[in-house]
Amino acid sequence: MSEHPNPGSPRWLVTRHRRPEAAIRLYCFAHSGGAVGEFVRWGDELPEVEVWGLQLPGRGSRVDEEPYTAVEPLVADLVEQASFDGPFAFFGHSLGALLAYETARALRDRGLPQPECLLLSAHPGPHLHRRLPPLHHLGDQELFAAIQGQYGSLPEELTEDPELLALVMAPHRADFEIVDTHRHRPGTPLGLPLHVFGGTEDRLTPEDLAAWERHSDGPLRLHLLPGGHFYLREQRTALLDHLRRVLLTPATAAPATAVTPSPDHL
Repeated sequence: MSEHPNPGSPRWLVTRHRRPEAAIRLYCFAHSGGAVGEFVRWGDELPEVEVWGLQLPGRGSRVDEEPYTAVEPLVADLVEQASFDGPFAFFGHSLGALLAYETARALRDRGLPQPECLLLSAHPGPHLHRRLPPLHHLGDQELFAAIQGQYGSLPEELTEDPELLALVMAPHRADFEIVDTHRHRPGTPLGLPLHVFGGTEDRLTPEDLAAWERHSDGPLRLHLLPGGHFYLREQRTALLDHLRRVLLTPATAAPATAVTPSPDHL
C-alpha cells in the first residue's frame, strides 16, 4: 500500500493506513538522513494505532526541497504548517528524538495540544555534550565512510554510483549539520511521561539515556533491547510490542519513580 499525505499537512505528514477509529495516533520522527517509509510501515503491525511519519525536505516526496540545517526553523515551520490531531504520541529515533522533544516544547509554548507521551530512542539527554567529531563538512565519500564506521546503516553499493551517493548524502549532511551545531536551550521541563529506548550494544550508555529525566516532570521509563544504534531494525517485533503496550495503556502511565528499568529489560 502506498503512502498517503495528511490532507491538513500534505507536505509534512504521510501514512499508509488511515484509521479514524484508532485509539491513538503515533507521529514518527526519523534519524539523520532517514525517510518516513521505515516508520509508517509499523502501521501494518499496529492495527490499533494510526501511524504517521514526518516527511522532512530533501527526501522522499520532498526531495527537491532544500533541507533544514538547524532545529529552530525546522520546528517553527513544522508547528506552524502541520497539525497533530489527538490523542497522539511522538516517537523519535536518534536525531528524531531531539526533533520530537523540541516539537513538544514548541507546541506547549504556543498553547497547542500536547502528546500523551514522548517515545525517545537512541539519543542522550539533550543537555549532554556531543562526544563525536562533526561530520557535516565532509565530502560524499568521507561522509559515507564516517556513517558506516559509526553505524553501518547504509548499503555499500552506494559508493559505486557517485550521483546516487550525492543524492543520499545530501539529507544526511544537512541532518548532521543540525546535530553538529545544535546547542540545548534550557527551559521549563515538560509535563509528559517519557519512554526512552536504546540498544544494549550502542555507544550510548543507560546513564546517557536516563539523562532525559531532567527534561520532564513526568515519569521516565527506560527500555533496553539487544542491538546497536539501529536496534529497532534488529528487534522490530520486540520494539513494536513495547510501543503497543505503552500506547494502549490508559494515560500511557509509567511507574511513579523517576527512572524505572523495563520489566522485560533484556
